[in-house]
Amino acid sequence: MASGDGLGRVLNVIKTASGLDIPLTRAGAVTFVFGDAGTGAAIATVTQTDSRGVESEADLNIFTVSGVEGSNGESRAYVGPDVGGTWEENGDAVFADNTFDLSDETTQDTGVFTVRAEQLSDGYDQVQVTVDTGLCFAILHDLHVQRKPDNLQSSLTA
Repeated sequence: MASGDGLGRVLNVIKTASGLDIPLTRAGAVTFVFGDAGTGAAIATVTQTDSRGVESEADLNIFTVSGVEGSNGESRAYVGPDVGGTWEENGDAVFADNTFDLSDETTQDTGVFTVRAEQLSDGYDQVQVTVDTGLCFAILHDLHVQRKPDNLQSSLTA
């Protein structure tokens, strides 16, 4: 594996991640990037799921609302423009402890946040982010096993 390759060594990517169960069994964290180009109207809802099917899908309360940290620890919410540039932490875009809402943003139409494996409640091993409009990318990082990109296993297998 070439030492400069990030894919497989540092990260793995899922381009169309909205509504998918992303296991955190082979990675320590996943960063979600979402938005609706030019509109800033996207809303991301975060839940936790169980690959064994024992536990019911449940809210993953990771955002701080009105100064109160979510019950599953804190994930900072960042907003930025579609074309890159300055990112800012924005608690105003978080209206519930499991929802990141960009609808009131005028120039910041992209949201970014990270979910760490230790934020999942006991019995849960996957995170699901569903966006109501636009795109949602998942970047798995802190990989437990490094592989050449052509030897990566499916990111959707627990």
